Amino acid sequence: ERITQTVEITKHVVDIEEKGVKLRLTIVDTPGFGDAVNNTECWKPVADYIDQQFEQYFRDESGLNRKNIQDNRVHCCIYFISPFGHGLRPLDMEFMRALHQRVNIVPVLAKADTLTPAEVERMKNKIREEIDHYGIRIYQFPECDSDEDEEFKLQDQALK
Repeated sequence: ERITQTVEITKHVVDIEEKGVKLRLTIVDTPGFGDAVNNTECWKPVADYIDQQFEQYFRDESGLNRKNIQDNRVHCCIYFISPFGHGLRPLDMEFMRALHQRVNIVPVLAKADTLTPAEVERMKNKIREEIDHYGIRIYQFPECDSDEDEEFKLQDQALK
């Protein structure tokens, strides 16, 4: 089935169980930003959505019946960056700058399999430089526990 382009903010909820731990994962799909003729403040609907979810959770926490609170806060933004071009677009920088105070941002190089390993490395380095230059805070993986085995530590380091 062909996946159509998202035109509005859409929520998909998936229940996951791993090793006896149940987790409800909510994926919030946002429209392709930068596709419009006028992209001025096109990140505003996403920022407003994130703020609304935090406000709703705060209201629920402040209420009397706190047993059945659903946590719909946005905890992570996976931000896909176009592999075509020379790093971040001005729209990417503005979008991440508007959101980095609200949510953890994990930048991902989209369609990286269309590039050679050398191109991927060059692109990642360019994006990292631009993120640092513009003062955008992205998610930093925490250090792994000292009691983990060496293979896990090496895998953790590679991911970072």
